[in-house]
Parts: sequence; structure tokens; C-alpha cells
Amino acid sequence: MFKKYLIYFRRTDWILSLIVIFLVAFGLMALYSIESVSEDPNFENFSKQLIFVGVGIIFLIFFSLLDYRYLKSYSLVLLGFGIIVLLLVLFTGTTIRGTRGWLFIFGEQGFQPVEIMKIILIIVLAKFFSDWQVAVTNLKNLVKIFLVASPIIILVLFQPDFGSAAILIAIFLGILLLTKIKKTYVVGIFILLVIIVVTSWLFVLKDYQKERVLTFLDPARDPWGSGYNIKQSIIAVGSGNLFGRGLGLGPQSRLNFLPAQETDFIFAVIAEELGFIGATLLLIFFTILIYRLFKITRQTRDDFGRLLMSGIIIYLFAQTVMNIGMNVGILPIAGVPLPLVSYGGSSLITTFLILGIAQSIYIRNKKTLL
Repeated sequence: MFKKYLIYFRRTDWILSLIVIFLVAFGLMALYSIESVSEDPNFENFSKQLIFVGVGIIFLIFFSLLDYRYLKSYSLVLLGFGIIVLLLVLFTGTTIRGTRGWLFIFGEQGFQPVEIMKIILIIVLAKFFSDWQVAVTNLKNLVKIFLVASPIIILVLFQPDFGSAAILIAIFLGILLLTKIKKTYVVGIFILLVIIVVTSWLFVLKDYQKERVLTFLDPARDPWGSGYNIKQSIIAVGSGNLFGRGLGLGPQSRLNFLPAQETDFIFAVIAEELGFIGATLLLIFFTILIYRLFKITRQTRDDFGRLLMSGIIIYLFAQTVMNIGMNVGILPIAGVPLPLVSYGGSSLITTFLILGIAQSIYIRNKKTLL
């Protein structure tokens, strides 16, 4: 047993692990800087994030040792569990910043089930498409996969959590378009998505969420109201110049002009305090992370593993682009955290878990089959 785990240890993708460490370090450094200039610098969030990192590492190690192919056998059980939890959130969850998306079962520490649901959706889609030889050749299978994904996305929209719903849709469409699918089905999916978007705008999205989209399209619409957050973020990113203002010295973050510094706008804090060079270095680390995951995908021999890896890449890429995009004003504010960097246990632990699955796929798809 020990010898087998030693082999696993040697086959770990250490470049991927090193990049994860760098990204987490960026986040911890930014959190420490934010809390060091607060009125009462007790470093509570920094301390909690360290605990989340520790828990996340445990999940990463566990899932890297677990054979990822077991996930296929339990995918439908996970789907049922996930939908039940989303229903529970909808009726008994806690509302924070206009979204009923939190469950508090550990005293003051809550978690967002939608983060786990992103992983479950990837696993379930990989299971179905691998069973169908990575092809959607008939309408029955297309309807079946829609019946799997639709309840998840609809329940998240009803929270309402526009950002997470967008990530779930990106995962669904991304994996679907990687399969062999008829062009007529693609047109049908596009029409259905237009209907969903229009319906969501008319009946699901709340006024403040509509304002965010309208403000994104016209930043001057309400600069001191709905446009305030994005305005302050753009100022923070732009004021960092080449080398930044220095840790704890960014006026936008230090004087609390910038909202949600630890979560949604942590990239703006990094850009302001570490400048163009620091922000670019962070982007380079994310690029290497995606590249390593892409390499694992290419060497994976089974359809289920390849589709899992594709889903992981889509998830991390979409979430990174959405977060940074809203920080620099090219995307509307959607409340999406920056993977491994933003403060928050749900997102951080989920990302560690999903990277553990990636390591499991890497370990078991080297030249010598385990």
C-alpha cells in the first residue's frame, strides 16, 4: 500500500502544484495587505483563509489518491444530492448581498452549495457523454442531457445567482460543443438559450441585477449608484501603474473606496498595490495553470477522464475571465470569485477538490498504466 502511494507521489504533476501554491500565495498576500490597514487589524479573514487552505489541501490529496473513475459510478447519486441541497437552499438558505445561496450548518461558517454543484455538473456530463461515445446523435439524448442540466441552472437562477448560473451554462455548453453534435441541434440550443435569457431578464433577475448589466453597457448611467463598484475597480486597476503603490498603500483599497476587496475585487487590489507587473505575473500563473490542465487532457486515454478535464478547464477559465473581466470593466459585475485567490471557503475548497481530480487523472494516465 505504501509503495503504491509512493508511486502516486512521484507521478504527481509538481509544476501544477507549484502554480497552485503561487496563486494561493497571491491571494493570502492580498488579504494580509487589506486587513493590515483596517481600523481593527485582527486578520480574521486571513486566519480563516489559512484554515480553508489547509482543508483544501486535504481534499486535494484525498481526491488525487482516489481513482477518478469511481466518480462515474456515483454521478447520479451526486446529482440527486446536489439538487436536494439546492432546493434546501432555496427554501431555508440565508440571503447575503441579494442572493439566497448560503447554508449555515456550522455555526457562523456558511457555505455555498452552488460551488459543489459546478463539480457535480462536470462529473454528470462527463458520465453521459462518455457513455454515448462523446456524441449526441439523436434528439432523445439531447433532451436527456437538458433534463439533467436545466434543473440545476434554473434553481441557481431562482436564488438568484447570475454569476454562478453563467458558469454552469458555460460548463454545459463547453462540454456539449466538444462532442459530435448535429448542426441543427446547435441552432436549437442557441434559440433555447435566447428564450432562457429573455425569460430570466423579464421574470427572474431582480432590479439591482438588471442595473448591473445596464451600467456595464453604459458606465455613465449611474456612476454613484449601480456603477460605483465598477468605477472604483477601474480606478484601482489603472492607478497601479507599472510597479504598484505598494502593499497596504493603495488609496482605493486602504480608504475603502473599493468594495468587496477580499472577494469580487481582489484582482483590483493586486493591480493597484503590485501594479502592471504584479497583475501580469498573476495572469501568467493562471495561463500556466490552464496550459498544464490542457496537457493532462491530451494525455488522458479514456473519454470520461478527457471530458472531466475539459470541464475543469472550462470551469476555471470561465470563472477567471469573468472575475478579471468585471474588475477591468469589460464584463458586468456578477459576484464571481477569482479561483484560489479570492477569500472564501466554498470556492477555495471546491477549487482544491477539482484540482485533486485533475491530479488523479494525471497520475493514472502516465505511460505506465496503474
